[in-house]
Amino acid sequence: MKPLSPFSVFRQAGFLMLAGILFTETAISQDRPPVASVSKPNILFIFVDDQSPLTLSAYGNQVCQTPNLDRLAREGMVIDNAHHMGSWVGGVCLPSRTMVQTSINVWRTRDIAKRYARMNPRTYVHQPRKLLADLSPNDPDYDSMPALFFRAGYDTYRTCKIGNTYEGANRLYLGRNDQTNYGPEDETGSWWHGEQVMNYLKEREKGIKEDPFLLFFGFTHPHDPRNGKPVLLDKYGADNTDIPTSPNPLAPPLQANYLPAHPFHHGHPGLRDEVAVQGVLLKRDEATVRNELGREYACIENIDRQVGRVLDKLEAMGELENTYIFYSADHGIAVGRHGLMGKQNLYEHTWRVPMIIRGPGIKAGSRAQGNTYLMDLLPTFCDLAGIDKPITFDGISFKPVLMGKRNTVRDVLYGVYNGGTKPGMRSVKKGDWKLIKYDVLDGYIQETQLFNLKDNPNEFLIQHHDRALVAMTGVEPKRHQVNLAENPAYATKRKEMEAILLSEMIKWGDPYRLWDQPRRAQNRQ
Repeated sequence: MKPLSPFSVFRQAGFLMLAGILFTETAISQDRPPVASVSKPNILFIFVDDQSPLTLSAYGNQVCQTPNLDRLAREGMVIDNAHHMGSWVGGVCLPSRTMVQTSINVWRTRDIAKRYARMNPRTYVHQPRKLLADLSPNDPDYDSMPALFFRAGYDTYRTCKIGNTYEGANRLYLGRNDQTNYGPEDETGSWWHGEQVMNYLKEREKGIKEDPFLLFFGFTHPHDPRNGKPVLLDKYGADNTDIPTSPNPLAPPLQANYLPAHPFHHGHPGLRDEVAVQGVLLKRDEATVRNELGREYACIENIDRQVGRVLDKLEAMGELENTYIFYSADHGIAVGRHGLMGKQNLYEHTWRVPMIIRGPGIKAGSRAQGNTYLMDLLPTFCDLAGIDKPITFDGISFKPVLMGKRNTVRDVLYGVYNGGTKPGMRSVKKGDWKLIKYDVLDGYIQETQLFNLKDNPNEFLIQHHDRALVAMTGVEPKRHQVNLAENPAYATKRKEMEAILLSEMIKWGDPYRLWDQPRRAQNRQ
């Protein structure tokens, strides 16, 4: 007898028996199972790649212009403390997107994230109904986003990039048009993704599609190479190929927590995002970083335009008011903050993600802390759609936050970057306090950072107090805005946060321990 899969242990015998009845050959065909006819909301999930919340005016950015996302924020809710849980690989997108589509935690994604090869558009044949019919309740994809919503009577559709994403779920959407678009022109950029959704909605408008929809509206940008449209590059003083040696006056200013170099090695030698981003490479000078920010903002504004097209279409069709719209990203990114360029760190600009939601019952112009993970999205979608939450989920619904009944769904947040040398980085947040620990390069780097985010939201380090840097950024940190880990006055708080971190590592099945933690029997490699 074969051993049960890791996911089957989450299912009770009675549930398996019921599933076996529902999914016999006589009970399912190439069509969806019968579902009671009730009014259900649509869900539009807008998901971008590599975007810090700090690039949006909803989170305080005063340069990047996103009027349509501003509209969503005005008419809905902004969650200030939304996060991805982390990664065990340099391509942070892969575990992040797997968590989104399955609601399992970062360590459990290792068991399934690479089960399927990357989609090859030249040979790929899309046959979701056959795959859905053949799904066993023991299969991890049985409780994935498209499978759950299909069984609930939803029409599911997806457009996004190809690669570094969870193919097990992607292949189950009834409609799929994926393409990787890093180009500056419409057909090679974000407009293409927007056009796929517009085409879907036009079909729906003709009455071809009538079921409630779940639309996964994904983009390739603002992931690098950040090839912005020429007219938007001009607006933000940037160039895709001719990188300036002195700052363009129109380019966005340096961020408050910009550094020309991180104070110690991040622990992932040869990391692509830190050494090979087109237009940046190893450079962190003012002209290069500001040019890259301009390119990033050009890409983000172009995404905003596509969002606007879809919002206008939904409104014209009379479907906007019955649609929950979620805007988020697979993770944040540094782009010069703290001397880093990539997404393989646990500072706030990168660990946090944007989260803006509009829909029925959500108070216009509201905000909440949330304390959410991306893996909470799927349980929330299910809650809003009246779909029972499977026992395989690690995430929890934040519908009570959206409806104004709660401010947060958990007290503590845990983060990991384990894609470079091991054990890597770990972080934990509780209240105003945040701890980051680094154990990398075979113990050569063992660092601890402690921040009070209320007093030091930019996570300023002592390096940010350098007079030449202050003159460059125009931002002078206050004396107390530093890493507090080695300050004796905060020794008790550090000890408390380190205990919380260890507790979270145990809770989420972290297979590693840091240098100053009790040893496990064996660190899983």
